[in-house]
Amino acid sequence: MQLKQIYFSPTATTRKIVETIASAIGSAENEIFDLTLQEKSQAVEIKNGAVIFGIPVYAGRVPEVCLQRLAGFSAAGVPAVLVALYGNREYEDALIELNDVVSEAGFKVIAAAAFIGEHSYSTTEQPIAVGRPDKQDLEMAQIFGRQVAEKLAAGSLDHPEIAGDRPYRERVQFGGIAPITNPVTCTLCGRCAEVCPTFVIDVGGEVITRAEDCLMCCACAKNCPTGARAMVHPVIQERRALLIKNCSTRKEPSLFL
Repeated sequence: MQLKQIYFSPTATTRKIVETIASAIGSAENEIFDLTLQEKSQAVEIKNGAVIFGIPVYAGRVPEVCLQRLAGFSAAGVPAVLVALYGNREYEDALIELNDVVSEAGFKVIAAAAFIGEHSYSTTEQPIAVGRPDKQDLEMAQIFGRQVAEKLAAGSLDHPEIAGDRPYRERVQFGGIAPITNPVTCTLCGRCAEVCPTFVIDVGGEVITRAEDCLMCCACAKNCPTGARAMVHPVIQERRALLIKNCSTRKEPSLFL
């Protein structure tokens, strides 16, 4: 069976879960569509096999930029597995929204799961779900992948009951806040610009960030080799404190088969 992996993963946590599930399904032929740094959507018709869609959850929804890059994919009844990864707060309506989007594109959703990853706002000083997905999460991803494989082998295309509400929760608008660069420790290596999924960072004689289009994924901060990039805006500091206060109890993956 051919297996396609389609994911958007600025900090690589969604990718890690999708890859683990794919390995457990055990396909001999894998094709990967990494949408993270894909500037425009592409028209791709999936004609056979099965697909794993992976997205991060931002404020309980699928990020708009992710939806834009998914827009070109279509199929006619190809089985699909949905994966949402959230930072130990809530995934809310992200999975059901992804379900509706891919179903409208012609895919047949047969399974879905919400996993936990280190929060984008997590720092050494203010850790939020640090180190996740961890060994326990990856073991659960393997179990889920084997269950999906069994369902595919049985030819079952039953649609699972997926948690979430319609209409979806109101979308939080991002933009206007972005990580900043410490010029003392910055080496102008350009790594921040290389990993930015919305291409808002320019590196020349200094680092310039167009904050109005920032996704606040913090991929630049997490990938900076010298720690020169940091999200220190007072609004984010306040959100970190609330997350640590209210969302520190470990949550476990939710599986829908």
